[in-house]
Amino acid sequence: MPAPKLKTQSFVNWFRSAAPYIHAFGGRTFVIAFGGEVVSEGEFYELAHDVNLLNALDVRVVLVHGARPQIEAELKERDATIQYVDGLRVTDSEALACVKEAAGSVRVEIEALLSMGLPNSPMAGADIRVASGNFVTAKPMGVHNGVDLQHTGAVRKVDAIAIQRRLDLNEIVLLSPIGYSPTGEVFNLTVEDVATHAAIALKAEKLIFMMDTLGVTDVKGRMLKELTAQEALKIVKSTRELPLDVGFYLPCAVKACRNGVARAHLISRHVDGAILQELFTREGIGTMVSPEPVESMRQATIEDVGGVLSLIEPLEEAGVLVRRSRELLEMEIERFYILEHDGITIGCAALYPFAEEKAGELACLAVHADYRDAGRGATLLAFVEAAACKKKLKRLFVLTTQTAHWFVERGYAEADVAELPRKKQMLYNYQRKSKVFVKRI
Repeated sequence: MPAPKLKTQSFVNWFRSAAPYIHAFGGRTFVIAFGGEVVSEGEFYELAHDVNLLNALDVRVVLVHGARPQIEAELKERDATIQYVDGLRVTDSEALACVKEAAGSVRVEIEALLSMGLPNSPMAGADIRVASGNFVTAKPMGVHNGVDLQHTGAVRKVDAIAIQRRLDLNEIVLLSPIGYSPTGEVFNLTVEDVATHAAIALKAEKLIFMMDTLGVTDVKGRMLKELTAQEALKIVKSTRELPLDVGFYLPCAVKACRNGVARAHLISRHVDGAILQELFTREGIGTMVSPEPVESMRQATIEDVGGVLSLIEPLEEAGVLVRRSRELLEMEIERFYILEHDGITIGCAALYPFAEEKAGELACLAVHADYRDAGRGATLLAFVEAAACKKKLKRLFVLTTQTAHWFVERGYAEADVAELPRKKQMLYNYQRKSKVFVKRI
């Protein structure tokens, strides 16, 4: 029985929208960090499928696992003392033995799940090799609030060269929350410390934290999809109480983005396929932190022709814009400005100057359907108006058939065709009967 048309089209649309990300991520390094709960609660089975898919897409994957629940279980079994200071475990000799036992057990279980080759599953035919080792050098944390943390440590260095060699062999690198000193000591580390230092050392494209909550929210509980490092730091320093995992991971996201990591993501570990939804859909599923705003305006280049065409063709078919051929667009591409969201073209507008009359035409203003109703059209308009001012133009005009009110609301007044520059009057299409709107700038 053939698949329902709606379901098929939904898949096609998703696959097309994911294509730019698939292309962009090939050969890039992702560091994915998760607590020991992902393993103890059976969630790594699904995660292994997604890791396999990333590996198949030529993404270089580094996994960093925690082991807190497993360590707690070992300590309770031995009836040992469990002590924390400022959220850090006090790791005495007995606790260190439990750390080694628990971390080793988790590592072996992860390696086993990544080695699955189950038929009729995403792991079918998988040939994943996992590398682990003493890639992390650590130092003691010392005394905190008058308490000696003993074998609890902090990352001193990550051997990026050794890890890169393993990644070059198409292996997945697995890092445990354990570090080693040059004198042979062993230290208990936090998963976020290891992941952050690894991402920075590897100049990773992505640092991904999988946590209990869905992401970072504002004071009203609304999801914050995107944050700059500066915005995230303000949240960290604010007086409001943050969920425990956000308190752990958000400062690390800021640190990573301020030290060369392109993006950090905070997503829920409870959502099946959360990594895929976050990375391969426009809307994402959690919170993304970036060094700078992910949206930017710039002048178009010849490489942008395809992206501009994909924006304006639906509007041309609907009669909103005048049809332009690829050849004409290639000739006029320097007239266009591009609005990008995380490297993807989501909007465009063109400015055609008429120097003699000190006038300019605003044309081809378009925003991708998935990004409308969020003020981006106004952003494009303001950018073009500023560009017109720099060119010392005195007025800007636009010809439109269906968006008259939108321009009126932004200070444009209806005018007669006779008010257009002479060259534009000669090209006016009386069959199309576009309305003319003018604004002095």
